[in-house]
Amino acid sequence: MEQIYYAYLDTPVGRLLLAGTARELRRIEFPRGGAGRKPERGWVEDPQHFTETARQLRDYFNGRLRKFDLPLNPEGTPFQQSVWRALRHIPYGATRSYGEIAAAIGKPRAVRAVGAANGRNPLPIVIPCHRVIGGDGSLTGFGGGLDVKRALLELEASHAGKSS
Repeated sequence: MEQIYYAYLDTPVGRLLLAGTARELRRIEFPRGGAGRKPERGWVEDPQHFTETARQLRDYFNGRLRKFDLPLNPEGTPFQQSVWRALRHIPYGATRSYGEIAAAIGKPRAVRAVGAANGRNPLPIVIPCHRVIGGDGSLTGFGGGLDVKRALLELEASHAGKSS
């Protein structure tokens, strides 16, 4: 089993826990209930493994980055992987409904399953699950909380019309 490294990154939406191997990013976790997430047993703290991830996240929060270019390895089922691939095609500053994602992966009746896969996305922000909204346009569940989801969408909306 590969060694998992971790680091914390302070952002406008809270202190994120970053985790991955020496080669790829595997998880980004939001604080829960105001408390920072804790690393799992056996993880080794080493911020140097996340220099590029941190740079790209800072650029994203400063409105200078619209699409992440990082080696990723989110762990999930084949169905979850298909949903997460579809999420990466949602343009910066845009939103899609769960139904639109279900249709995009060729499973138009799997709206609830798409919602469940979206909720299990281990790499929020980088795999932009915050861009998925209810069919009626409402903000729906988000691992970082609806305030964070709203903040991310507002951040993107404020920079979407500007050239990067």
